[in-house]
Amino acid sequence: MATDMDLTLLEPGKDIPAENLKACKALKEAGVALTLSTGRSSFLTGKYAEDAGVEVPLITGNGGALFDSKTRKHIYSADFPEEKASSVLKHMLEIKADATLYSTEGIYFTPSSGRRFFCENYNEGLPEELKAPLFSIDESDLRNLPPINKFLVINPGETLLEELKADTDLTVVSSGPSFCDVMTKGVSKGNGLMRLADLLGIPRENTFAIGDSENDFSMVEAAHYGLAVGNADDNIKAAASYVAAAFENNGFADAVYSFVLPLVKAKTEE
Repeated sequence: MATDMDLTLLEPGKDIPAENLKACKALKEAGVALTLSTGRSSFLTGKYAEDAGVEVPLITGNGGALFDSKTRKHIYSADFPEEKASSVLKHMLEIKADATLYSTEGIYFTPSSGRRFFCENYNEGLPEELKAPLFSIDESDLRNLPPINKFLVINPGETLLEELKADTDLTVVSSGPSFCDVMTKGVSKGNGLMRLADLLGIPRENTFAIGDSENDFSMVEAAHYGLAVGNADDNIKAAASYVAAAFENNGFADAVYSFVLPLVKAKTEE
């Protein structure tokens, strides 16, 4: 079972609520492999995976990477071709876009990025070896870029958004209000979920996914059982087998207890 993080499992910047943590434990006891599937950088997931008892790789960067949070190693990363990453970054620097870049080496902030505070908040109180590696990036780095699997652009504006969506080499989705996620062509949470299921040897008819935003649609649609929290976009609710309570009312736990566990029990008894 793959769960989105922000506005599905938890409130951004907050811990996983107690009821949802209990539901994570119940899944494990029932033999369900739980993973986090998020638009976040791999390096902003570890403490949540540990809290939730996740033992399998995580789906990060909207499916752009599979990450082992225990070893802090990437199993897979769908990186942009270097020339493409450089051209996209060059344009964003020229127009002073609020852009943050995700890499298997860390998180990179353009001079106009407003995301550093969120990442620094994640790092607060963690031992050095578990902190997200944070770096600045500018024009001087265009010829020697690290591998990049996602651009996060906040408040991109209509012109930039239209330019990005018109580029057939890119996948562009929203991960929340004012958040624009840009990956290389073909990357999605849905493809990430199927890649992970195949890696773990889990039949696709035994896959579940739950989410709320546009970037979750692909995995809700790809999973054999797609689920939506009550605050989800209407198209996700329409594609879901079950619509749970809103995330602020422990919608994840509702989905687990009302839909997932009864179905898993029925399958086990067949």
